[in-house]
Amino acid sequence: MDKRNRLAGKKAIVTGGSRGIGLAITRTLMECGVDVAICGRNEESLRQAVGELSRQVRGEGKGKIVGHTCDVTDIEQVRKFFTYVDDTLGSLDILVNNAGIGVFRSVADLSPEEWRVTLDTNLTSVYLFCHLAMERFRSGRGGFIVNISSLAGRNAFAGGAAYNASKFGLNGFSEALMLDHRGDNVRVCSVMPGSVSTEFSGTHGVAEWKIQPEDVAEVVRMVLEMPERTMVSRVEIRPSKPGKS
Repeated sequence: MDKRNRLAGKKAIVTGGSRGIGLAITRTLMECGVDVAICGRNEESLRQAVGELSRQVRGEGKGKIVGHTCDVTDIEQVRKFFTYVDDTLGSLDILVNNAGIGVFRSVADLSPEEWRVTLDTNLTSVYLFCHLAMERFRSGRGGFIVNISSLAGRNAFAGGAAYNASKFGLNGFSEALMLDHRGDNVRVCSVMPGSVSTEFSGTHGVAEWKIQPEDVAEVVRMVLEMPERTMVSRVEIRPSKPGKS
């Protein structure tokens, strides 16, 4: 039997699902028969992603996609997005927290606003989505949360104070979340990529030596397909042969 049938019929949220890693994860989940709701701030980018994936991934056994604009740092918009998901998908089995930003400056040059927006987007938004997802998971049959973190969550680097802080915090939050709710049949995994070839990293075109978004998506799929008795709680991903940007 095709292992991907383990995910068929499930319902998922992918934040930041209109481009990069989030888009690749959404495509992979749809290929596995998962119905996916994505969100993003840019309405046009969201509409293009929904249209593109609707055309590319279709047919018997494939999942559908819906999208809605949402500022992931705004609790009221997040609540409205969950209501939209309730209305369109009917239930929730998987949450992938992927939305994130990077501001890379020394502490002396980093503005208070840049610090706030980085922490709000990369960390506080994850809490907001997990908090609302848990309301669904605890009243149902459980669920799975995958938080897309980074190796920057264990390895600090110059110019990365805000980003490092957000990802170190995300890793700690994910571990505590797992310990809080494993008894509720909720599995939690942190996926920690290194250098990924996306616009986020400032890459123009494909950097062949870097991890590709599809590689991260494949890891997410493998984690989600594990038998319910087993939880992969953390995955680190690195380029096999590091090169130069």
